[in-house]
Amino acid sequence: MGHTALYRDPVPFRPARAEVQLEHDALVLVMPDGWMRRHPLDGMVATIRDGFVAERSARGSAETILRPHEVAVAPPRVLRRFVRMLVLEGGGERVVVITPPDQGAVAPGVVRVPEAPSDAAIIDARAWEALGDWLLVGGRLTACPITDLARLSCIATPQFAVLIGEVVAQRALEYVWAASGPLRGGLDLDSVLQPLVDAAKHSPRASEALVSALSHAAGARRRRRLSR
Repeated sequence: MGHTALYRDPVPFRPARAEVQLEHDALVLVMPDGWMRRHPLDGMVATIRDGFVAERSARGSAETILRPHEVAVAPPRVLRRFVRMLVLEGGGERVVVITPPDQGAVAPGVVRVPEAPSDAAIIDARAWEALGDWLLVGGRLTACPITDLARLSCIATPQFAVLIGEVVAQRALEYVWAASGPLRGGLDLDSVLQPLVDAAKHSPRASEALVSALSHAAGARRRRRLSR
């Protein structure tokens, strides 16, 4: 039976991940060796593509082939590991951020996809999705729903997390105030903020965004009461 275009490989391949620290105008990548790369986002165009990374190893096959009266060296096995590539281009710079290459292998000769560059940063899938979704809407917080803002806060710097919290609060209050009234079911702030509350259980940055959101919402509510 032949392999499909993308198939699971029984041998784990989990290279070290880079860490994302997102600012409002820059992407900071801390590579596994400690090297920090800062990429300004102004003028950058984001695209998403399928790709692969080549894993060159002899795992799963003998490094030497034994024959009567001779020993021949076997070439290493090369696997094309499937990845999703987030490509940022602009100002003469090209930055590639990829998903972990452990989802499966691309069968040779079946699917033609480009190879990720050797300096591509590998980040966790959830971080990659949050970053990609945000950049594809032009890096605008106001274009994101609260669920996406909650995911984004997990990879933000402390300063950016505070700003995200303020945007979440404003968006949540708009939902609550629009749904208030005698003939409407109404929404409460806690339920609208739930995605950020859930993210804060696992992320210190999301916790900072939640504190910022609650503080901003309290101030906005107070100002609204005084203006009436």
